[in-house]
Amino acid sequence: MTAPKPKFSANLGFLWADIPLPDAIHAAHGAGFDAVECHWPYATPAHDVTAALDETGLQMLSLNTARGTGGAGDFGLSALPDRVAQARAAIDQAIDYATAINTPNIHVLAGNAHGHTAHATFIENLHYATTQAAQRDITILIEPLNRFDAPNYFLKTTDQAAAILKEVSVPNLKLMFDCYHVGRTEGDVANRFTALRPFIGHVQFASVPDRGRPDQGTLDYAAVFKHITDAGYTAPLGAEYKPNGPTDETLHWMHIL
Repeated sequence: MTAPKPKFSANLGFLWADIPLPDAIHAAHGAGFDAVECHWPYATPAHDVTAALDETGLQMLSLNTARGTGGAGDFGLSALPDRVAQARAAIDQAIDYATAINTPNIHVLAGNAHGHTAHATFIENLHYATTQAAQRDITILIEPLNRFDAPNYFLKTTDQAAAILKEVSVPNLKLMFDCYHVGRTEGDVANRFTALRPFIGHVQFASVPDRGRPDQGTLDYAAVFKHITDAGYTAPLGAEYKPNGPTDETLHWMHIL
């Protein structure tokens, strides 16, 4: 029996990032992607994004809460004890935008923080986010980032994320499992996927260690994708890699992996 082919989502934070978001949605459709996702779409009017999604038949699978307004060092707000009001405003903004464009997942960025107070703050803000999101049938995602790219980020490992998911314990809080971050920090991506499968709400990928297209680097994505699909995961996998040139010239991996 032939194994099912994985479906792919284009992360428009990196792919076609040099053109307006509605045009990037059309480009992803033309390239054969099954869905799209993004980082921070807020500068683009929601009705323009909705029009492009309607015209292509694609769904925007996820978007991020805002990084913050405190300067270049901001990478999220929800674990910062002195920024709770701003964190919740960013959550509200993301929920409103996601509702407007029919996006089912929001990645809540924790920010650069550490310690018990940051943990308690993150938990409180996740309770707020999941409560508000549940009213719109939206899932909240959290994502550990690797220590090389984001050394000061609060959420560092999948074990830490799983413990938080158990502590909050609501059905609309899930793990963003990014094969790139897991590969860089923890290794053994396939076994980590299996162990965390009940918690996973979305999957992303890029090569390890350079975050390029997935047909290069040390991680065998043909094997990883097969493992994921064999496990029964059927949702589109998010291509969140940094193209080393025009995006259209980096897509041959879609036909060989």
